[in-house]
Amino acid sequence: MSEPAPSLSPGCTLSIVVPVYNGAASVGELVDALSQLPVPGGLEIVLVNDGSPDDSLDVCRALLATARVPLVVVDHARNFGEHNAVMTGLRHASGRYIITMDDDLQNPPEEVLRILEHAEANALDVVYTFYETKEHALWRNLGSRFTNWCADRLLDKPKGLYLSSFRCMSAFAARAIGRYDGPFPYVDGLLLQVTKRIGRIQVRHLPRAVGRSNYTLRRLVRLWMNMFLNFSVMPLRAATLVGLSLSALGGLTGLVVLVEAIINQPPAGWASLMVATLLISGVQLVMLGMIGEYLGRLFLTVNRKPQGIVRTVYRSADASGADASGADAGGDAP
Repeated sequence: MSEPAPSLSPGCTLSIVVPVYNGAASVGELVDALSQLPVPGGLEIVLVNDGSPDDSLDVCRALLATARVPLVVVDHARNFGEHNAVMTGLRHASGRYIITMDDDLQNPPEEVLRILEHAEANALDVVYTFYETKEHALWRNLGSRFTNWCADRLLDKPKGLYLSSFRCMSAFAARAIGRYDGPFPYVDGLLLQVTKRIGRIQVRHLPRAVGRSNYTLRRLVRLWMNMFLNFSVMPLRAATLVGLSLSALGGLTGLVVLVEAIINQPPAGWASLMVATLLISGVQLVMLGMIGEYLGRLFLTVNRKPQGIVRTVYRSADASGADASGADAGGDAP
């Protein structure tokens, strides 16, 4: 595990961490809008290029020369995923509060001040946003609702809290979750483990201005698996309960068949036997697959699969005291 980057802006009030993936068309406008925010105590922006296949890195580097606030560009060696990129960004942020947001301009930059003020006024470690209307495709909205429904039951989450990627956390919470170096981070699960000072605030959600969402069904399933398997043993307990229930059902069925065999002629029973066999075999395979998934993730964690690997860190003049093109060799993020 490498050491976090040195403090970039001592006394900075707010750091804004933005994971960038296929964001070349929007990240410039986002940085410009964030730079104009009148944050008392100042702000810095941390962009994490998560192995984007477009020219996002070149666009982010070009912003260093014109940045009006301290700007840090962290380049991942390859794509590791949004939550991995957020974890890397948190380790390079130095603000007393840190806000994470997407690069697609669906989170209005002007809402940042309201979120920060809400966190400060109520001494909260985490503030989640929620939306009256969420401007995403129907299938993604349904996926988000399902994930939050599962989180209500699997995680120690305040009931009804919407887990949004547009969130604010204190430096205390960011440092606490930054110690996690496993390869399958789930930022919200980590935050829920370290603090109970959690609030929420309603903000606007805008239609996507350019491009299309980077979240595919496969990525959403992978994120759900991180939450489902890495931050709860509930699936294993559920598998045990299902196994016990089926065993009890099998015993009861066997008793019924025995009584029927004594009283009447035994039925042919081929269809019912096949149904029972297939049902039990299917459940057994699902349980074995779940246990195998746990073991596979444990194997990858023990063998130190990287959470993220930083190739280079670029800093603007305000952030580094060097020229805007200056770059630091990046260490491997855990």
